[in-house]
Amino acid sequence: MTYVFCNACGHRNPPNSSFCSSCGAVLDIPDERTIVIAQVDPMQDSPGSHDNASIRMGDVRGHGVLVVRSGELTGSRFTLDKDVTQIGRHSDSDILLDDITVSRRHAEIVKRGSSLTLRDLGSLNGSYVNQNRVDETEITHGDEIQVGKYRMIFFSKADILS
Repeated sequence: MTYVFCNACGHRNPPNSSFCSSCGAVLDIPDERTIVIAQVDPMQDSPGSHDNASIRMGDVRGHGVLVVRSGELTGSRFTLDKDVTQIGRHSDSDILLDDITVSRRHAEIVKRGSSLTLRDLGSLNGSYVNQNRVDETEITHGDEIQVGKYRMIFFSKADILS
């Protein structure tokens, strides 16, 4: 299932939505959308608007983009342009997440045909997609991926336009 994010409040809406189910704002054309991701607050307080990460869907390249929504790298973007993208604490990882909660070779994202699959590589703390621990699963636009303490949102134009 692909999701449509609201420009006004960042709420995740069902596919083919015309209006945001949270605030009622009109949802627009995918390439012109700018999605604001509120920072995750570990104290469960209201997110601060000055700490938000955003991405314009027209800027999504390659197979997709991961935008970090929590951790020291909040707001960082990682373009997935290889057929296999390594995630881990090891210095030669494609996505280097330098924290003790991340294994040296934690996970990888593999392109298979027209889809992408997140595969955990036997990490100590596991890999999560939408708060569910996974060994291997297909990822689609709007999925939240957690590796160690880092939470990232996956954006893909292919999922929106299909």
